[in-house]
Amino acid sequence: MKNMPQHTDIKAAPTVGMISLGCPKALVDSERIITKLRSDGYNLTDGAEGADLVVVNTCGFLDSAKAESLNVIGQAMNENGRVVVTGCMGGEQADEVLAAYPNILAITGAHQYEQVVEAVHEHQPIEHSPYVHITPPEGLRLTPRHYAYLKISEGCNNRCSFCIIPSLRGDLVSRPIHRVLHEAEQLAAAGVKEILVISQDTSAYGVDIKYAESPWKGVRVPAKFYQLCEELGKLGIWVRLHYVYPYPHVDQVIPLMNGGGILPYLDIPFQHASPQVLKNMRRPAHQEKTLARIQKWREICPELVLRSTFIVGFPGETEEDFEFLLQWLREAQIDRAGAFQYEPVKGAKSNALEGQVPDEIKEIRWQRFMEVQEEIMQNKALAKIGQKIECIIDEVGEPAEDGHVGADARSKADAPEIDGTVFLRDAGHLNPGDIVKVKIEEANGSDLYGVPV
Repeated sequence: MKNMPQHTDIKAAPTVGMISLGCPKALVDSERIITKLRSDGYNLTDGAEGADLVVVNTCGFLDSAKAESLNVIGQAMNENGRVVVTGCMGGEQADEVLAAYPNILAITGAHQYEQVVEAVHEHQPIEHSPYVHITPPEGLRLTPRHYAYLKISEGCNNRCSFCIIPSLRGDLVSRPIHRVLHEAEQLAAAGVKEILVISQDTSAYGVDIKYAESPWKGVRVPAKFYQLCEELGKLGIWVRLHYVYPYPHVDQVIPLMNGGGILPYLDIPFQHASPQVLKNMRRPAHQEKTLARIQKWREICPELVLRSTFIVGFPGETEEDFEFLLQWLREAQIDRAGAFQYEPVKGAKSNALEGQVPDEIKEIRWQRFMEVQEEIMQNKALAKIGQKIECIIDEVGEPAEDGHVGADARSKADAPEIDGTVFLRDAGHLNPGDIVKVKIEEANGSDLYGVPV
């Protein structure tokens, strides 16, 4: 014992600030980076103040996102001065970053975790100690304890004319299915109650590796979308599917949503409904019979909720095209939908298309779209009044002066941060991650109000 070093001999570990911008896929990249850094002994913080070095994970999809990324890098340089940049702007847009901030320590592209960690080690070395805490098996996460994102692949094989994701993140690279399932199992064992499956093109999972089989629990499982969902559904927790292109084989997954672990929720980026606009967008999958397929899905799984995004004002979009979209929306009755006004992106093929739509018309069409969609969402929310639905608790508030305790929850129809909230009263006995039945009493937009029963 006398030869053991004393606690006072241990030097304080350096602190790395992690600033993560952009989509959930970038968030998962950040989680992997901080997991490795923490396992190497670094302390972590979520900003530049008090850090020995700062990592900024950037987004470069839209010009507005690029501007935000450059602004955040600038703030980190001013507050700290020692910055490593990674993410989408670290790829083909690296020259822009270096032109604005030539004194950054290093720059790497999207999902280059090892290079980021190497840069941190190089510019902020750490003296390892046997007393440094190891990380948990599921890694470190930036989400609350009860839900987590599960990334199944990187990149995308599609070449949509408005998108530069393939140039930023490359072609589709699927993870072997046994690694995905092992990570999901570790998350469930750590107390995660909801897994959100993400990628650039979730339903294309495995196509790049020819659906290679992997050993899993005594059998060989192919890396296919259906088999992935089937295995995840056995975990006994909520599984939510995001970024699902409506390829024909998606139909096979719908029956798994009836009473199983796969939630009756599909996030499908339809983007438009007009055949001509979709052609100009170079969208994948056959969308001519989408309405019939949606009807069939709902016959198989009546609780199915569809979330989607749309672009209005795409180059060449006529008033007739836009009216077609509105009528399609009314018939499809998309449960959760948002719309974006088309924004040119440097490097996108759509910039060269004829018929650029004036900004004032984009704004008017966006407002008209949202009026139709908000009416659909309001009617669907009102229909929930009086029903008892299953909800997961996200946050429990502090007691008010009268002792009342409220809570924020989500139904199976609501993904975190992008969909509605179920606001609860009389929730003092609940904790984040609890899944409870809630009687709905009121509705406002996509938000619901109720009481646990």
